[in-house]
Amino acid sequence: MTLVMGILNLTPDSFSDGGLWLEPSLAIAHATQMWNEGAAVIDVGAESTRPGATRITAAEELSRLAPVLPALVDAGITVSVDTVNAATALWALQSGATIINDISGGRLDPEMAGVVADSSARFVVQHWRGMPSDPNLDQNYACAAQVLEETMVQVSDALDVGVRSDQIIIDPGLGFAKDADTSWEVLEDIESWVRTGYPVLVGASRKRFIRARYGEDIEAGTRQVTKLVAEKGVWAVRVHDVPGSIETLGEGTRQGRQHG
Repeated sequence: MTLVMGILNLTPDSFSDGGLWLEPSLAIAHATQMWNEGAAVIDVGAESTRPGATRITAAEELSRLAPVLPALVDAGITVSVDTVNAATALWALQSGATIINDISGGRLDPEMAGVVADSSARFVVQHWRGMPSDPNLDQNYACAAQVLEETMVQVSDALDVGVRSDQIIIDPGLGFAKDADTSWEVLEDIESWVRTGYPVLVGASRKRFIRARYGEDIEAGTRQVTKLVAEKGVWAVRVHDVPGSIETLGEGTRQGRQHG
């Protein structure tokens, strides 16, 4: 059963909904709504990673998370935290988050894997070649399979630090260091990712590679991706539109929360 991870951006500059949920009360209400709509996990991020985004300090990231994350945990919501900072991850885990979703897969902060290894949290290892804001980012691949090969090297490095295999979730990082064609090629071979035995998280929602194929009907495109990857057995999809994803997957996905 493929689960739905609802996106909560506590940022002024995220590509889709930046600024909508900066006010803590609005953020908490939105997260609660997505949870009630059937999301199995709420993924909370306080730093935008869109192309061109300006990096913020860990202190600023924490200032955005602090009024929101504990309230979600207190409400019984399963929380994932989208961060590349080990200090933020440690605080989040101490505050009740159960998943660390690191777009660098442990590459950007050398302390990250150790923080996860010392916990019982799940660890999303996303394919990584660098921040999208890097103008020299290498987006060339010999083939789509290279993305999985590089991700498994990151997984091996995390295991070497002490992260347990049952903590790891892998993510192809669609749209990160990949043009539209490469992202679609990775999706078409997503079954290879599932065959690794690790749970697979797919974050395609509203991204540019979907717009390249579907134009302005980007939610319909996102739902088509959700349908495709669910049929291949991915663990979860990370989305903005929870009701649309639940409808695509079927109401039975609501019952998967205990596995999130």
